[in-house]
Amino acid sequence: MVLPRWVAGANPKRTAMRAAVMIGLAFVVFGYLLLPVRGIGISMEPTITQGDLVFISRLSYRFRDPKRGEVVAVRIAGNSVVLVKRIVALPGELVGFRAGILHINGAPLDEPYVKNQSDWDLVDGPLGDGEYFVVGDNRTMPMRLHEMGAASRQRLIGPTLF
Repeated sequence: MVLPRWVAGANPKRTAMRAAVMIGLAFVVFGYLLLPVRGIGISMEPTITQGDLVFISRLSYRFRDPKRGEVVAVRIAGNSVVLVKRIVALPGELVGFRAGILHINGAPLDEPYVKNQSDWDLVDGPLGDGEYFVVGDNRTMPMRLHEMGAASRQRLIGPTLF
C-alpha cells in the first residue's frame, strides 16, 4: 500500500522513524516521568477546577519526602484512579479541625489557598509513621462529602507540576 505524499512526506522512511521516536518518547515520559490527571469535581477549587489538566511528577518522591502544602496525587486503585489533594499534616503530627480551622499539634495552620472557611469539626488525631493528612482546598463542601484523611507514603504518587 502506498500512502499519499501528504501523509508520509517526501521521505516515508524518515517519517516512520520520526513517528517511532515520538511514540517511544511519549511512552517514556507518560509511563515513567509524568502522570496526566484531569480535574474532576470541586474539592480542590479554586486551585484546580473542573476539567483542568495537571501533570504529576512520578519521580519527585523517589528523591525526597513529601512536604506540607504540596498538591499531590493519591493512589486509590492502581495508577489510573487517583485523587488530587493537598498535604496539610506530616507523619507524627496531631491533626484536627475546630470550627473550620485546621489545627496541627494544637495550633491553627495558615492556609492562604483556602478561600472560604467551613464549619468542619474533627477531633485531633495522630498520624502514624509514614502517614500524611490530605484534604482538598474547597472547604465549603460538607465534610461528609469530602474525601480526606491519612494517606500512607506508598499511596502518594508525587506532586503536581503547574
